[in-house]
Amino acid sequence: MAVLVSTLIVLLVDVVHPPAALAGLLILAAVAAVFWLALSLAVSHYVYDRSDLYRWGWIRDRVVPSPRHVVNIHAGLDETSLALQEMYPAAEVTILDIYDPGEMPEPSIARARREARSTVASVTADFRRLPLETASSDLVTVIFVAHELRRAAAKEAFFREASRLLQPGGRLLLVEHLRNGWNLAAFGPGAFHFFPRHEWLRVAGATGFQLGDEFSRTVFVRAFVFVRA
Repeated sequence: MAVLVSTLIVLLVDVVHPPAALAGLLILAAVAAVFWLALSLAVSHYVYDRSDLYRWGWIRDRVVPSPRHVVNIHAGLDETSLALQEMYPAAEVTILDIYDPGEMPEPSIARARREARSTVASVTADFRRLPLETASSDLVTVIFVAHELRRAAAKEAFFREASRLLQPGGRLLLVEHLRNGWNLAAFGPGAFHFFPRHEWLRVAGATGFQLGDEFSRTVFVRAFVFVRA
């Protein structure tokens, strides 16, 4: 879409010959669109294919070394459950799919669900009422999915349920891109789909969590370890 629109803009300027100031702005917009398209693809390739982000051993090293029950939560594109099962062979790993088309309206997530080819089975769940017993888990992992809940009330309802599942002292691992300078530079306006750091801290604080640890997985991705009080 970016390439098509940019091409049409250049053709329009060449054919219509608008005033120089307007033509300059249109050409600048076309260049910016193609620039962010190329840069966002390059950054995505680096983050997901070249960095050590998807070598999930850092979860064992920095979050929980040997949990008994892990709850991994996704919204249809599950790229972590198999790795968690292999990393924690002695643990029970429960996989929940919390996709809600009413709360997650982005077309990209619907496309991802159609194209997903997970080799492990998930349990379909309402993020407001997760189908597990209270204090039954010591690790809940939420990796690149929580930002799909756009409303503050939805995020808070989800975090409260995650807190309910955890034993006192249990941990919630949240992994997200943030709306910050690095992601704005890489993804342009697309970075507004992410939430700023202070929003995740606010949601966690409002739902019974304390920040236990925080670290970067590349400059574009942040990991938060929230501890149930």
